[in-house]
This record gives sequence, C-alpha cells and structure tokens, in this order.
Amino acid sequence: MTLVEWAYEVSQAKLAEPLPRRWAHVQGVAARAREVASAVGDDAALLEAAAVLHDVGYAPDLATTGFHPLDGARYLEQIDAPDRLIHLVAHHSYAALEAELRGLADELADYKDEGTATRDALWCCDLTTTPDGEATDARDRIAEIKQRYGPGDLVTTFITNASPELLAAVDQTWTRVRQAS
Repeated sequence: MTLVEWAYEVSQAKLAEPLPRRWAHVQGVAARAREVASAVGDDAALLEAAAVLHDVGYAPDLATTGFHPLDGARYLEQIDAPDRLIHLVAHHSYAALEAELRGLADELADYKDEGTATRDALWCCDLTTTPDGEATDARDRIAEIKQRYGPGDLVTTFITNASPELLAAVDQTWTRVRQAS
C-alpha cells in the first residue's frame, strides 16, 4: 500500500461518517494537491497524503485539545506515520500563529515547521478549497472564514493576522507550478 492510499484509508475512517463535510473538504484539498504537484517535485505523494490528512484532528475521537493540527499530529504519531507527514499536518495553514492565540504554542513546538515548497503547497491547497471540497480563490476563502466565524472570534482574528503569510504561500505555490511547466 502506498503512502497516499494509506492516508486516504486513515482519513476516510476518521472523517467520512462523523464529519462528511470535512471529508469532502479534505478530498478537495487532496485533488488540489494533485493539481499543484509539479511545484513540489518528488514530494508529490507526501503533499497529497498531508492534504487528505490535514484535518484528521477534527475527528470526534481525536479532538483532545480542540486544536485540530495538534490533535491530528498527535494521532498520526501514535499510528507511526512518517515524521514529515506528521509535521506538515501539525503546521498546516500557519497553525503556529493560531496555536499562539490559543495558548498551545509550547505543545505545537514539539513539531517542526519545515518552511518548504511542500509546506507552502499544503497551505495553498487548503486555502483554495471550500468547506465542501470545491476549488476557490484564496481571498474568497479568507472572506468566507471571517463570515462563518464572525467578528471577535479567535479564528477570525487568526485568519486576519495570518492572511499575508497564507497568501504569500499561495502565490509562491502557483509561481512554482508555472515555473515547472
């Protein structure tokens, strides 16, 4: 079984039944990962595996801290996932900033943010996929998140503050895709 096949099995088992909309989202993020695979070269399979697993920490039986990047990474560690996959899940979509806002920075510090093209591509894929798994523009996705959570919510504060970094990762990824073709 390949890493990607394994990742789909794990994600489906944890998300498909209890959280069907989240399952649709991660499948859409994985589809986007296949679209931008040229931006990451030999990491294409790792990117797709991280894309389909990035929200596994939302699974009701895994949500111990309530911060899904951390909960997902801890779960993946328990089932002996590859280290880079664990770290990509832990740090997807600028999780370090949100962890800081949630008082969980020390816990997230157990995982390394690799800051690579693969990390940027994962951020791009997540930010250009709707909650229903459809492709979207990153700026529209940010607006949707702000509207969904509303003013004053921690997630709204996070996405507002994270937007420059997130949009830079999106732009860099699409530049890398263009350069690769």
